[in-house]
Amino acid sequence: MRDLAEKNVEHAHAAYNQLMDAMTQSLTMWTKVAPANQITSGFSDAQDRATKFAKRNADAAFALASDLAKAKDIPEVFDIQSRYAQSQMQAFAAQAKELTQLMTKAAVSFQTRQ
Repeated sequence: MRDLAEKNVEHAHAAYNQLMDAMTQSLTMWTKVAPANQITSGFSDAQDRATKFAKRNADAAFALASDLAKAKDIPEVFDIQSRYAQSQMQAFAAQAKELTQLMTKAAVSFQTRQ
């Protein structure tokens, strides 16, 4: 049962990675064809960081699922979930701060170009 759960997590992770790769390629193509006055490099930087954060967060969630599948008992499950929640809350706070800074910088840059 545990092996089946681990394999399911691995398959889901692989499918997610393919989806993220396709999305990244689509966003990259879109920014290349958008008129230069509609998108600044600052917004593109924020978009790139947000995509990287989404991938990193998904990888952490898949690692959680894998760890939970390997847990031997309920206390270990609670310990794994607690560590995950703490680390993700810290990651989300740092990511929100960074994205806010990038978007503010991009907005200021965009306004000065107008």
